[in-house]
Amino acid sequence: MSATSSVPVPSGTRRALPAMLILVAGCVIALVTFGPRSVFGLFLLPMSQEFGWGRDVFGLAVALQNLLWGVGSPFAGAIADRFGTVRVLCCGALLYAAGLVLMAYADTPGMLHLTAGVMVGFGLSAASFNLVLAAFGKLLPDEWKSIGFGAATAAGSFGQFLFPPLSRALMDTIGWHETLIVFGAALLIVMPFSLALATRGVAAAKPGAVAAAPQQGIGAAIGEALRHPSYVMLVLGFFTCGFQLAFVTVHMPAFLVDNGMSLSVGAYTLALIGLFNILGSLTAGYLSSRGSRKWLLAWIYAGRGVAIAVFVLMPITPLSCYVFGAAMGFLWLSTVPPTSGLVMLMFGTRYMAMLYGFAFFSHQVGGFLGVWLGGTLYVATGSYTWVWWLSVALSFASAAINLPIKERPVVRVPVAA
Repeated sequence: MSATSSVPVPSGTRRALPAMLILVAGCVIALVTFGPRSVFGLFLLPMSQEFGWGRDVFGLAVALQNLLWGVGSPFAGAIADRFGTVRVLCCGALLYAAGLVLMAYADTPGMLHLTAGVMVGFGLSAASFNLVLAAFGKLLPDEWKSIGFGAATAAGSFGQFLFPPLSRALMDTIGWHETLIVFGAALLIVMPFSLALATRGVAAAKPGAVAAAPQQGIGAAIGEALRHPSYVMLVLGFFTCGFQLAFVTVHMPAFLVDNGMSLSVGAYTLALIGLFNILGSLTAGYLSSRGSRKWLLAWIYAGRGVAIAVFVLMPITPLSCYVFGAAMGFLWLSTVPPTSGLVMLMFGTRYMAMLYGFAFFSHQVGGFLGVWLGGTLYVATGSYTWVWWLSVALSFASAAINLPIKERPVVRVPVAA
């Protein structure tokens, strides 16, 4: 595929941008927005110790964040589908940044839940790789789409690799309060780069693409998706991804401290997850364009179950943590390219941001439960054991639920004239 490929647009719309420029801009946005939220677990212990909170207080804040990120995603996607991506990304980035800055001054549980939970959660719903993936589906040439999905996911993973050591360095140098303010300021980078992802009026139909039903509105698109068994199974399977990612991101550093490791081992483990997910996401994007997406998802979920079970059963050492980080990282967000690719295959790109948003809502409900149960069960039992083994069970359940998915476009009956 040529680096100078551009999106064909109807006459009268804005001039097409080179595909490489669109790809780079989207990847920068994915990196900058995914990085700060991937290191929230590093703030659990210092904030809880400074204010005398239990881990359930911080856990509930991040659980709310995950839930509201999911709740807001279909609405943000619908607005982006209707009015374009740029406005949504800019508003989301401002809300996300404000939430991080005000979190630095959150000295009560209620303030923490408002800032880290509500503001960051809704900000992420409008400024994260969800919208980048949908924009790529509409803007990139067909031969770039699967690789683009993998690249955007890998860019978010690079943010997860970059931000943990950066966070530790900043926290040791200027303190955790100031680190949050720095991250809030960094999010403003999203605004200029979002201009390359302007989507309104550029989703031209391509040969072989799924045609939208004549005059299909948002309500009809939602109803069509919710009646489609394969979409429902895809959405249900995505729940496990969110459960595991959120639990590990938030509770892994504290879990390792409980087992005699330093907080730095937790930071390096999260960084390794991000580093190896770059390879995993790019590999998943490549495989998604060349094979069965449902089988790819089944293998990814089953692989996670094996990796978690082995980690929990082995003695906790720095080496076992780093091996787990590498293994889990390879499987971390590799679910995203085949999941987004299946949504696009089933329904086309017209309402992709919204329909992927509903799938992501399931992902974030899982994230809410993963973080919340992690904190709640730890307070109740003094251990994370139950949540680890629940993660293993969910892995194999999701592997099984993806297998009956039918990988083909939805059948639409043309309306008679």
